[in-house]
Parts: sequence; structure tokens; C-alpha cells
Amino acid sequence: MNQPFLDIAIIEQLSRQDLIAAMNHLVDTDFEKLIYLLYRVDVNENKIKQLLEGKSETDAGELIADAIIERQLEKAAARKKYTQQTDINEQEKW
Repeated sequence: MNQPFLDIAIIEQLSRQDLIAAMNHLVDTDFEKLIYLLYRVDVNENKIKQLLEGKSETDAGELIADAIIERQLEKAAARKKYTQQTDINEQEKW
């Protein structure tokens, strides 16, 4: 897989397998870019460290990709919840 610059919009479009491959590529070739990407996606660095330490037999790219997917789902759920809470009936606005 050719590795374009990964940003949040691209990450959201990747399949899980492609995201795993991309994360493995960054682990192998550009760890600094991986850290920056995790920061941008808002994945807790300590969570990643714990995952990697606790499951050394599991592919690092898979653990990181799953943490990214989990975080993206959490953010989507929060946006949905916030949108539902702020949807006010036009009559109730006044």
C-alpha cells in the first residue's frame, strides 16, 4: 500500500486492514509521524503504551488501528449526543 500523508479525513476512509498496514508502516518508518497522527486523532498516548506493553504478541499496527477506530467512534457518538441535545424546536427557542 502506498502511504499518503495520513490525516483524519483519510483515516476515516480506510478499511481496518488498510489502517493496520498504515500504522505498521509508520511504526517501521516514521515513528514521529505516528505520534503526531495519534495526537491529531486524540488517542491517549498512555493508552497506546499500555496496549503495546500488555499485548506484546499482538501486531502493534493492529492495536494502534483499533485504538484509533475506538476513539473515532467515541467522538462520533459524542457529536451525535451533543447534536441531539442542542436540537431545539423552533417554538421553544423563543
